[in-house]
Amino acid sequence: MFKHYFEQLDNFQIYPLISLSIFFAFFVGLIWWVVRADKNYIKRMEQMPFSDTEVEPKKTEGHE
Repeated sequence: MFKHYFEQLDNFQIYPLISLSIFFAFFVGLIWWVVRADKNYIKRMEQMPFSDTEVEPKKTEGHE
């Protein structure tokens, strides 16, 4: 069933290219977010598993 469907596609090579582009864009965006993230937010999040009380993240300017 699927073999017949894929044989009818003319530009089948475009799908791996689209997949690679989405994968690349996701990780570039993730790296961009990590570099630009507020350092206090990162420190607060890394301490959360060790704290006994729930800590609500503080709202900072530019982050919601």
